[in-house]
Amino acid sequence: MKTFYNHLHAQHQGKVEMFRGALVPCFEVPARADHVLAELQRRQLGTVVEPKAFGEAALTAIHSPRYLNFLATAWDQWVALDAANADKDILPSVWPTRTFRTDIEPDNLAAKVGLYSFDAGSPFTSGTWVAARKGAECALSAAQQVVAGDRAAFALSRPPGHHAGADFFGGYCFLNNAALAAQHLRNAGMKKVAVLDVDFHHGNGTQAIFYDRPDVFFASIHGDPRTEYPFFLGHADETGAGAGVGANLNLPLPRGTDYTAWARALETSLTAIARFGADALVVSLGMDTFEGDPISGFKLKSDDYLRIGARLKQAGLPTVFIFEGGYAVEEVGINAVNVLQAFA
Repeated sequence: MKTFYNHLHAQHQGKVEMFRGALVPCFEVPARADHVLAELQRRQLGTVVEPKAFGEAALTAIHSPRYLNFLATAWDQWVALDAANADKDILPSVWPTRTFRTDIEPDNLAAKVGLYSFDAGSPFTSGTWVAARKGAECALSAAQQVVAGDRAAFALSRPPGHHAGADFFGGYCFLNNAALAAQHLRNAGMKKVAVLDVDFHHGNGTQAIFYDRPDVFFASIHGDPRTEYPFFLGHADETGAGAGVGANLNLPLPRGTDYTAWARALETSLTAIARFGADALVVSLGMDTFEGDPISGFKLKSDDYLRIGARLKQAGLPTVFIFEGGYAVEEVGINAVNVLQAFA
């Protein structure tokens, strides 16, 4: 299995995020990807390669041009306001909510940041766009590797992606790598693609992108949004809209869920994906279901990830793995590579 590694990921390194009413050090740190890379190399699992270059069209297949332009220019606008801003990250402070207009992009940068974000926990840094752009190329390269005939490929990148929508960021995510990979598979001729999100947090961005489409099935196993971030999406009654009705499956689970109960949800997801008739699978591989994760609430153990990888292999689909969350930094490499090794 080839791993497409984002060697620029550390250029995105937020200083602080808003968490429970205080500015705290960021949970999403470069060491997350570093530990996964080190574990891949320690086990000599496959090869680690650079991603290929992809043009703007690959991004606009998922994200709006207006949003992409914001991501590409926000930091320069920030520093232009005040040279001292070069030592600060951008955090939003105002948002459009119900009855507010979003069709007109404001000139004020603070308003722009609020327009394109949904939380105050995702700092925008000097290297965010560079890191996110290269991460998208990792996802697209992994998808292309599967198109070329490989059984699986892994995109190892950060920042993660599954909370990013067509025109918004949040949850540490700026470009939706899983959605980009799924769309690339579709563009390459695969008639039906499934995205399986196993991160503790619901992949609200991925769901929103594909919610009215019948050609991409989205399944998510996650913490119940009544108590868990991102709160406002991920309920079981969200099954798709328009032509996409029936192509969305949410399986919210309570805090404290162990592997036995989680595995039943995985079986439900894979059964639905098989019924859908998917030609390929994209896995949003979040490792924050681990019992030691500091901001999540499931109770999976390291050995459980071996079982997950083996079960995903049994699905028999060409598979693109996309690295998402997981904030127990010391264990994230072991847990992620357990999935990949069991699959391989």
